[in-house]
Amino acid sequence: MVTTPTKQEIIYPERDGNPMSDNTKQFRWIVTIQGGLDALFRNDPNVFVAGDLLWYPIEGDNKIRSAPDAMVVFGRPKGDRGSYLQWREENIPPQVVFEVLSPGNTLTEMAKKLGFYDRHSVEEYYLYDPDKVDLSGWLRSSTSGKLEVIDPIDNWISPRLGVRFDMSGEELQIYRPDQQPFATYVELAMAREEAEALLEAERQRVQALEARLREMGVDPGQL
Repeated sequence: MVTTPTKQEIIYPERDGNPMSDNTKQFRWIVTIQGGLDALFRNDPNVFVAGDLLWYPIEGDNKIRSAPDAMVVFGRPKGDRGSYLQWREENIPPQVVFEVLSPGNTLTEMAKKLGFYDRHSVEEYYLYDPDKVDLSGWLRSSTSGKLEVIDPIDNWISPRLGVRFDMSGEELQIYRPDQQPFATYVELAMAREEAEALLEAERQRVQALEARLREMGVDPGQL
């Protein structure tokens, strides 16, 4: 009996061997952008946000891939993934991607990434160089169908995300639609500690006032 050999299963690696970042500044920005986006869409179950996740756009080809520093996919559920296999995600590509430059990135490498995102239907692509405090952006044109440079980029509001990019200071600021800025984990921790300190001060003030009322023979619970 002659048997037909089964087609060898194609493996889509979940790691490409490259580090997430080359230095602390790049890592901090990647985490801040990914975390800010995740927080922005935390209440929408159909927006998937990821950082440094391999994206395979074509079934059957494990060589065509990219791992954006941050990406947002509208129309896909939240949840853990080892990689983003587009054909298993209703063939929906990431609509928005971010890259954060490091000194090790070359012009050729970044040109290839732009070409990849252009070919595979990304709608918005943002590239930030934290050393030069330089932000570039591309938006898919409704006329040409290609990614075209956003100019000017300062105070640009992302059509998909609703966030605003402010380049007026010493470094990039990204503001949510409610005008709250994206923050680092340290900044978030400091804000939480400040809020907790204010709450504790208010609790002590109320306790002191209640004690004073009792000394005057007044029951605070009856007020």
